[in-house]
Amino acid sequence: MASFCLNSLPLPPPSQPARRLLETSLSALNINTSNGHLRARGEALKPIVVSGNPPTVVSAPGRRIVAVGDLHGDLHQARHALEIAGVLSSDGQDLWTGGETVLVQLGDILDRGEDEIAILSLLRSLDIQAKAQGGAVFQVHGNHETMNVEGDFRYVDPGAYDECSDFLEYLDSYRDDWEEAFVDWVGVSDRWKQERKMSRSHWGPWNLVKRQKGVIARSILLRPGGKLACELARHSVILKVNDWVFCHGGLLPHHVAYGIERMNGEVSLWMRGLSETEDEPPMPFLATRGYDSVVWNRLYSRDSSNLEDYQLEQASIRSIVFISCHGCIVLGINSILEETLQAVGAKAMVVGHTPQTAGVNCKYNCSIWRIDVGMSSGVLNSRPEVLEIRDKRARVIRSKWSAYSELQAVKYT
Repeated sequence: MASFCLNSLPLPPPSQPARRLLETSLSALNINTSNGHLRARGEALKPIVVSGNPPTVVSAPGRRIVAVGDLHGDLHQARHALEIAGVLSSDGQDLWTGGETVLVQLGDILDRGEDEIAILSLLRSLDIQAKAQGGAVFQVHGNHETMNVEGDFRYVDPGAYDECSDFLEYLDSYRDDWEEAFVDWVGVSDRWKQERKMSRSHWGPWNLVKRQKGVIARSILLRPGGKLACELARHSVILKVNDWVFCHGGLLPHHVAYGIERMNGEVSLWMRGLSETEDEPPMPFLATRGYDSVVWNRLYSRDSSNLEDYQLEQASIRSIVFISCHGCIVLGINSILEETLQAVGAKAMVVGHTPQTAGVNCKYNCSIWRIDVGMSSGVLNSRPEVLEIRDKRARVIRSKWSAYSELQAVKYT
């Protein structure tokens, strides 16, 4: 498994006048607050070490970790979530304010909203800035990422087709300099959107032509080997950070037995349109297809009373005989979760995928955290919430930077 150190990458620090002013004002106190708590200057954290390509295992000693759930094309709500997580400036400049924090986004950026590429661009920009400060940004794939690479556009917002058309035209102006164009897109996408809306024709046939143009643009960008699909291929399906494992739907024992690095690699190859043995890479079924695949599994996210017995039986419970009762189902799910965590060497799992109408919550002795709150206006338009993991404690941040939910504060040993 290949490893590299993020902090050794030659990334120039972004311009952050406000942050420099804050650090200057604190210098007389000889402290460092970039990790969200006081730390004596000179007590530098160990570098973040990433293993796997795409990332599979991340060692981030002493870091504060924040996890953000499904964003579904809503840039406004995404910014709000990142602001309350303490990693994004609130001045509209899209500056990283998280210092050495590690941010993990749980997938489903695509579909149901019109600013998908802008959100992906924002996260890439923040990752560059974070690495310059000793932090990092990671993403894992959701089912909507894999669906779009597969060509399944059932849940695409009309505005997202327009964004694909705009971005493809914008990319052409950069002479296909993908890196610069992609990172810059979040800063100009709103202007392109406003100009498009001002010039929009209400003549029906012309709108149909525009829609067809948008579908073609999306297909070009997201087909296996397309520019945007290759950008997505940089990310994982399963990511372990310290002793926490992150995935969109849910990890099961047979996924771990198959190999999480192997699975990440197969999905990445498929998205890049590559294959080691065939002309066309096969669909990575175990990760992306079926109700018990990593991105579709809802075993840990639904109330047990809503789960069918056959789902449990197919989820690798081989040693438990089920009786049709709530307690036995809970016991079975908990057994699966414990087996999975033990196999992957983690204390807890964080998932998205299934909107939690009661907000971010944990279950099964807080071994599973469900953080999709349906914040996108294309889903529930609910108040953004994020999960914070720090000093072996997990907490929910609901409204302000300092507003924690003590009911969900859990200490891990």
